[in-house]
Amino acid sequence: METTEQKKSGEEILAEIYRNAHLALQSISDILPQTEDGAVKCEIMREHEEYERICGKAAELAKKLNSEVKEPNPMKKAMMWSAIKMNTAADNSDQHIAELMIRGTVTGITALKTSRTDGGEITNQEVKDLLDELISLEEGFEENLKAYL
Repeated sequence: METTEQKKSGEEILAEIYRNAHLALQSISDILPQTEDGAVKCEIMREHEEYERICGKAAELAKKLNSEVKEPNPMKKAMMWSAIKMNTAADNSDQHIAELMIRGTVTGITALKTSRTDGGEITNQEVKDLLDELISLEEGFEENLKAYL
């Protein structure tokens, strides 16, 4: 049986939303220089704008709630950068770029849905709405990227 202490607070979930979107922004920034001009690049740039918007909303909400959101661990960012560079060095085709982006997106969706479950009844409606918005966005991104496989 789960106790209240095991559940994530709304503040923790808000921090997770921010981290998720920020890591996505970092990944996109790392992968864009490896991406050839075309439809996949346009899709990834569109996704970047949406993640920026979500980061902004999360930061504003955190400020409103007197909460703090932090950028992801620099080591994690460095590991992502090197993984992207290694993965795109030999193959930077649209198909491969889409595959890498889908992997990251699915990881994000999984983490967010787990946070939603771990959060139980999220008492702050704005946090819940932002969580649901990001999950929905990422599910849409996954579907859009599948077209390039």
